[in-house]
Amino acid sequence: MAFRVLAVDDSSTVRAVLSKTLRISGIEVSCFGEASSGTEALEMLREEQFDLVFCDLNMPGMTGFELVETLRQQGLLESMAVVVVSSIGDDVAIEELRTKGVRGYLRKPLRPEEVRRLVDRVTGATNGPAR
Repeated sequence: MAFRVLAVDDSSTVRAVLSKTLRISGIEVSCFGEASSGTEALEMLREEQFDLVFCDLNMPGMTGFELVETLRQQGLLESMAVVVVSSIGDDVAIEELRTKGVRGYLRKPLRPEEVRRLVDRVTGATNGPAR
């Protein structure tokens, strides 16, 4: 199964690393969208449907926390898997995000085997064994 993925991070380097990490991990991606802010992500989500959204928390303008809350209020968290990708390791914040509907959390820097395991878990995908 190929996934439509949206990477939301104000760093183009992090978005490129995520794209490469998905490829290395063997996850099939049919579309890789990029947004540099929560506001840009919302605009893209109005136009296109994504299966997976990888979202940073610390971004200028609309933060990842605000994006998640907006997606929850709009009922979009049921139709796509949102995974937070951040260097923030605050257990309280992570648990709060999970109660809002975030399905997973990845800590930077990304490792292909962790990304693979998490994507398989949050999507129920069976793309083969994790590497």
